[in-house]
Amino acid sequence: MAASMELSLNNLPSDPLLLMLSFLDFRDLIRSDKIQKVQTWKELFREFYTDLGRYIDHYGTLKKAWDDLKRYLDQQCPRMIASLKEGAKEEELDGIEAQICCKLSNDYRCSYRIHNGQKLVVPGLMGSMALSNHYRSEDLLDIETAAGGFQQRKGMRQCLPLTFCFHTGLSQYMALEGTEGRSHSEIFYHCPDQMAQDPSAIDMFITGSSFTEWFTSYVHNVVTGEYPIIRDQIFRYVHDKQCVATTGDITVSVSTSFLPELSSVHPPHFFFTYRIRIEMAKDALPENACQLDSRYWKITNANGNVEEVRGPGVVGEFPVMTPGKVHEYASCTTFSTTSEYMEGHYTFHRLKNKEEIFDVCIPRFHMVCPPFRESIVRSQGSARDVSSASFNEDNSSDTDDHNEGELRGINMAAPGGRCPRHI
Repeated sequence: MAASMELSLNNLPSDPLLLMLSFLDFRDLIRSDKIQKVQTWKELFREFYTDLGRYIDHYGTLKKAWDDLKRYLDQQCPRMIASLKEGAKEEELDGIEAQICCKLSNDYRCSYRIHNGQKLVVPGLMGSMALSNHYRSEDLLDIETAAGGFQQRKGMRQCLPLTFCFHTGLSQYMALEGTEGRSHSEIFYHCPDQMAQDPSAIDMFITGSSFTEWFTSYVHNVVTGEYPIIRDQIFRYVHDKQCVATTGDITVSVSTSFLPELSSVHPPHFFFTYRIRIEMAKDALPENACQLDSRYWKITNANGNVEEVRGPGVVGEFPVMTPGKVHEYASCTTFSTTSEYMEGHYTFHRLKNKEEIFDVCIPRFHMVCPPFRESIVRSQGSARDVSSASFNEDNSSDTDDHNEGELRGINMAAPGGRCPRHI
């Protein structure tokens, strides 16, 4: 019989030990002052909480999010992991607070103790978006770089950048204090009011109410596959699982994304891109092979006004569908109301019999502007949230003919170009 081994806590690796202890009340575990030298696991636990104890309310959630993200990226796009920086030290974060004369939130500090952002590289950790002449990829800024972009100008006071895109100059900001109509720890894209004479009139597209909520919701979308990985980049498309329609052997599914950098609140101009996947079943009969001829869109805005659009092909192409074939493309559209939906169909003909023509349903998909807040300058001291308001203007456009964005042909290095706004 093999000799029995005595199980000792001293022999356990630190990571699983800390995980087990995280389910216990840390106050009970470190209450006693009579710590025996042989009980090294208690010493390890005490040392850990002496260093990170102030983050007890955030550490478990943020550490799990970081671990889940790195585990997923290790399988999908490992080069992103190589861009992550080691965690910042407590004294470094204290020094940044002294430099900007403003307190950092504990959840932000906790996350930066785990990883101090990333190196400034492309693609960025916080997601990408690409069309034929527009590209965005956001890096998660390290604390030193973020402090260099800390804002004190009117309209953006006490705001710290969290992300940065080299191509657009776009950042997401976190409000370190509740001022100028913002809430403490609110995260947003800033949007200058193009109709105001005062340059401090800044509207906000809100992306999070706290750092923890902002970061963990993003990680959840990544690791669950909600945001697809395309060419080693995280693309921030959102797919409604009900937004799928099958006609015969062909299935069409749609995902969408809002582009804040091409949108504005005043004047109301909301820019969306949509990604469509057309797939023919693997078990389809070979004689069912077909080719797409045209598209039809029915676009309904928040005011109930309807626009119909017809055109040849999709983004200038006429894909041939054979059993198992997948065709994906991206296009874009602009609205003057905060929500609209599109639906329609593609018209195909059979390759063996061009006179056999049939329609394939495109499922209805909704595009809704994220919550935004008007500038306190415009609202005369009483900022208000808007999430589904509508406007009197009724302009929208399907831009399949103009913005060719088929994903296999996207120029991933487009130098910050802006998509034209078609009517």
